[in-house]
Amino acid sequence: MAPIVLVLLASVIVVTLCRTVRVPPMLGYLVVGFLAGPGVANLIPGGEQTHFLGEIGIVFMMFSIGLEFSLPKLRAMRHLVFGLGASQVALTLITAFAVMMLMSADVPAALAIGGAVTMSSTAIASKLLAERLELAQPHGQLAIGVLLFQDLAVVPLLILLPAFAGGDHNLLMELGLAALKVVVVMALLLSLGQRLIRPWFHVVARRRSSELFMINVLLATLGVAWLTELSGLSLALGAFVAGMLISETEYRYQVEEDIRPFRDILLGFFFITVGMKVNILALYQHWQEVLLLLVLLLPVKLGVVFLLARRFGHKSRDALRGALALAQGGEFGFVLLALAGNLGLISATLEQAGIAAILLSMLAAPFLIMHSEAIARRFIREDWMMQAVDLHQLLVEGMSRSDHVLICGYGRTGQSLARLFDAESIPFFALDTDPERVREASEAGDPVVFGDAMRKEVLMAAGLDRAKVMVVTFADSHTAVRILHLVQDLRPDLPVIVRTVDDSDIGMLREAGADEVVPEVLEGSLMLASQALMVAGVPLNRILRRIRSVREERYDLFRGFFRGASDEGEGEEAQPRLLSVYVCEGAAAVGGRIADLGLDDLEVELKSVRRRGFRRLDVDGGFSVEQGDVLVLLGRPDALGRAEYRILNG
Repeated sequence: MAPIVLVLLASVIVVTLCRTVRVPPMLGYLVVGFLAGPGVANLIPGGEQTHFLGEIGIVFMMFSIGLEFSLPKLRAMRHLVFGLGASQVALTLITAFAVMMLMSADVPAALAIGGAVTMSSTAIASKLLAERLELAQPHGQLAIGVLLFQDLAVVPLLILLPAFAGGDHNLLMELGLAALKVVVVMALLLSLGQRLIRPWFHVVARRRSSELFMINVLLATLGVAWLTELSGLSLALGAFVAGMLISETEYRYQVEEDIRPFRDILLGFFFITVGMKVNILALYQHWQEVLLLLVLLLPVKLGVVFLLARRFGHKSRDALRGALALAQGGEFGFVLLALAGNLGLISATLEQAGIAAILLSMLAAPFLIMHSEAIARRFIREDWMMQAVDLHQLLVEGMSRSDHVLICGYGRTGQSLARLFDAESIPFFALDTDPERVREASEAGDPVVFGDAMRKEVLMAAGLDRAKVMVVTFADSHTAVRILHLVQDLRPDLPVIVRTVDDSDIGMLREAGADEVVPEVLEGSLMLASQALMVAGVPLNRILRRIRSVREERYDLFRGFFRGASDEGEGEEAQPRLLSVYVCEGAAAVGGRIADLGLDDLEVELKSVRRRGFRRLDVDGGFSVEQGDVLVLLGRPDALGRAEYRILNG
């Protein structure tokens, strides 16, 4: 019991530290595995049971990815899976094989190392791409397509290695049977599974038991994975197929929510088992072999994937980002190396060097994927001409805009905002990186252009300096933070409203410069509560007051906004409004105190002060105003005008 408690304690501490410094948690799990494994504290014994638990983590991860796909989507990706994926496996294997033969390795050893180098980490690439909401982007689709074929390619490699060790003369027959087995198993699962899974889930769901439903999800996941393993395929591939079948049913979202705790915990345990394989002594004693294999894994494999992706018609930036996601070694590399070592095809030295190289590449993978966009911008120069054309079109569109709302992201949230702005005759201008969405919106007459809001020149071309307010509708908080940092540099006085899914990133977004953060979870619960209260017989006026009260407590800019206002209102012009006043060079308020401005005499309330690098709330009268501050005021229009004049001119 003590070792388990210590491992859990180490996991909590290390992963918390990783979250604090914004490093992927999987690196924390790898460190815990190294510290708790045989190389250091030996708290977790290595063995078949430990490996099996880690493999179950990959199963649930692949099941979750399968839920994001569907059969039509897989058919649309067939060129990626069986075209690019097959080409990547073949060319990487041939390249690594040739290098090992030049290094005087024999054919079986070269084949084993080449196969291990060919594989990428499904767990690392898919998890990071999912966390960063990049699975649906072109480079994410590229990576997943190649990973799926790699899972299929493991089967012939597992047949080839024992055949070389035993001198099997019926090798072609064995490979033919293996290929036939793959085709038959996948065809049966995709055809029969589609007919069986929906009615079976209907039967279970009618029992109205959450416990029974959860057991059924586990049965479907592990059952299909077990069937594929019996057929000689991987567990991960079977789990992906199971998720894809369920994605066709109406139970997809419930299943996704139920499976998440199992997936995250077991996948974390998988990374711990990977960390246990780190052997410092092997790194020190065989560093030349480790370095050679690391070169095969990272630059060579990256180059192969990049060139093939370009050959298959992908843009340079997407090809490079996809290659960065696939450059590392993978879990099946460990399997192939262990099998080759047990069969005597490679020496113990080469096996340890291969394991060490794969581990080092897996440690580098999170950083490569996290910074893939920056790396692509730095090295991809041939797309600049197309970017310049897009930027010119954006500049032409943006020059005619002023006092507009700049919307970053034109998905469902952005489109809903646009409809409201249209109804109020408020001009807006939207940026989005989905070319199909931009095309459809442009044809409908919406002022939407293709542009990446994380680029300074795009924001300036979109009229950032003339905008009245910016709204960031991305669900990805890290993307929003990068946009906020640019806005703070270019236009610190611009009010920025940011959407987020829940409350977890509010502090981070506020520190980055967001004037207000709107979590979907809160707004959804408020609407749900208001409907429930109305049905329960609570008077409408009381419900509205309750909702207002909650919003005043939650949103700083709303605090005090509704005080004294009746439900009927007092006329639009008389209603209080917000105004952001930028304290420019030479303004009368520079160096003075808030109390000296006499805002109370003007019936104007100071809501907050924004200063580059931080945001002050509930500022007292002794607070000193500096050049560059942005004072957010609340009051009636005429009072706000007088207050702005006093701040700037005295």
